[in-house]
Amino acid sequence: MSTPPFVALPSCARALRLSTARGDFAALEALPDGPVRATALLVPGFTGSKEDFIALLAPLSAAGLRVVAVDQRGQYESGGPADEAVYALPELGLDVRALSEAVAGRGTAADRGPLHLLGHSFGGYVVRESVLAADAPLPWSSLTLMSTGPAAIDPAEAVRTKMLLDALTVMDLEAIWQVMQEMDAGSDPTGLPSPEVADFLHHRWVSNVPQSLSAMARRLIGESDRVAELAAAPLPKLVLSGDRDYAWPVPWQSEMAERLGARRVVVSGAGHSPNAERPLETARALLDFWTSVPS
Repeated sequence: MSTPPFVALPSCARALRLSTARGDFAALEALPDGPVRATALLVPGFTGSKEDFIALLAPLSAAGLRVVAVDQRGQYESGGPADEAVYALPELGLDVRALSEAVAGRGTAADRGPLHLLGHSFGGYVVRESVLAADAPLPWSSLTLMSTGPAAIDPAEAVRTKMLLDALTVMDLEAIWQVMQEMDAGSDPTGLPSPEVADFLHHRWVSNVPQSLSAMARRLIGESDRVAELAAAPLPKLVLSGDRDYAWPVPWQSEMAERLGARRVVVSGAGHSPNAERPLETARALLDFWTSVPS
């Protein structure tokens, strides 16, 4: 799971409930001091949340962006029903379209600037689904796929994900959390999160809807390759990752970028979550891409 470097909101940001045609979603919104040059909608991945992007909020808003990071349906503070069908990928894609419309509806085009869409990890599947299901004209000005891949996750990671999927059928989230902590007991203590972040990670994990985790896990193991379809979508695209990744090997992501005709950025020193591990470098790469997109 992604581990944010801190959990205290920067002064530029606030927490809110974002009302959409498909229900309310928990969100973080950061606003610049001056005019809004552009808006970015950030969608987190499996076991993640809006807080995965917390370290991007200040640098992006300082550059004139309005940033909205959300919890997907079933994640952390958004909540949802105990029905796995609700968390099918097409349903989550519709949520992103509704979120995009709600974000765009909070101001005129002149007030918000172009709308950029970003999905991290499993969130990459979701934003891809939303783009592929959308009718023209598309509401987004660009698409960023961060630390995600063309199809199912790496086989070794799929084994671990299948173990979690099996555990979800017989254990509650608190019991699974305790097992995960025991497995991590031998980790290097210098790499452990602060007590505040550790408490947040625990609270976030047990706040997920188990059926949401199951639905996402099944998709991570079995997702098909839809890169050719996405390549036809008329959007500028960026594929961004760290220089190592346990979920989708970096060469897979580079090949995906080539097939998409996308810009490719590899953030040095980052793993699966460059947004949390190298936020300043990631923010610079995103800004460089977004400012290159015609308004």
